[in-house]
Amino acid sequence: MPIYIYKAKDGGAGCGFCRNGFEILQNIKDESLKKCPRCGADVAKVLSGFFTGTSKTGLDTRAKEKGFHKLKKVDKGKYEKLY
Repeated sequence: MPIYIYKAKDGGAGCGFCRNGFEILQNIKDESLKKCPRCGADVAKVLSGFFTGTSKTGLDTRAKEKGFHKLKKVDKGKYEKLY
């Protein structure tokens, strides 16, 4: 299931959770959220690009702490371990 990012429609409205944006795991067939699950403010799905290696949510740091590794492709079939 994909992870979607939602953010408050009005930057001044909502709680800290939705003003800063939050991630949620949803089935691709599920309807988009309309309201923040914590405060009920109007939210919209944020268009995001492909993963670039850095995350606003600290995913890289959390993955590293759990023992996962990040690899970078250096040649056909060859990868370099970044951490």
